[in-house]
Amino acid sequence: MNVRILVTALLFTGAMSTLAAQPLTERYAPFGTVLTPQFASAPFPHPKRAAGHTYGGTVFPAERHYSDSTVLIVVPKGYVPHETVDIVLYLHGWYNSVDSACAQFRLIQQFAGAKKNAIFVFPEGPKHAPDSFGGKLEEADGLKELVADVFRHLKERKLITHARIGRIVLAGHSGAYRAIAFMLLRGGMTPYISDVILFDALYGQTEKYAYWLDHYKGRFVAVYTDSGGTKGETENLMADLDAWKIPYRRTEDTALTPAVLRGNRLLFIHTALGHNDVIATQDQFRDFLSTSTLRPLPHR
Repeated sequence: MNVRILVTALLFTGAMSTLAAQPLTERYAPFGTVLTPQFASAPFPHPKRAAGHTYGGTVFPAERHYSDSTVLIVVPKGYVPHETVDIVLYLHGWYNSVDSACAQFRLIQQFAGAKKNAIFVFPEGPKHAPDSFGGKLEEADGLKELVADVFRHLKERKLITHARIGRIVLAGHSGAYRAIAFMLLRGGMTPYISDVILFDALYGQTEKYAYWLDHYKGRFVAVYTDSGGTKGETENLMADLDAWKIPYRRTEDTALTPAVLRGNRLLFIHTALGHNDVIATQDQFRDFLSTSTLRPLPHR
């Protein structure tokens, strides 16, 4: 992971410690019904991090970084239950958490701004730790079990009427690439994944993404920067697609339009922005979701 990224993340983590201790359920209430249950299917705790994690000579203890089983769930205002339920599942990167990532990248505001009749799901990952390990989401049927818990929770609260999956959007920043890759092939919900959105995140596990691109029809959007450490791997994947004669679109973010986002199944977006600027500075997350095939919120 790029040293500049690490330093920026550490500085932001320190700044976030001063954030008012307002619960997420209150902070984002204007955007819909906000829930923060604890699920056994959440990524952590996990046996592989029972003793914590060591990176760069520093120990990140399990009790502080790998014990939170919170899953943030947002049902947007105006949501109308259908026979199937669409989900947007987001994962954070290094030195972040559900709380800090939502604040830093305005994730809930952007999700609401996309105006999609879908449920936002954000499970806690390695909390404020330099770690890409996805915990239970890397296991067989890990995604399927998490979705089942989400649906059970929503049905108990009468927020949905059916518990049958529709479309799934997988999105994440930086170190989220690893868990997303495993969910694509092992998560038990692969046929339902309609979109994969990587925000400067293609560091590895590329063979899993390549298999999905070749065998399934979902949209793939990968944003990459010059300094974030993803440029080489992203360009290697494009070279492989060229060799396999699989069509894709490569563009600069300055040339990006809704038509380009809607009209290309495989889209690689180069940007001069920094690693932490690719999600929210131009409401990118909102725009990528709004151009997806997720069902729109009904007009009222």
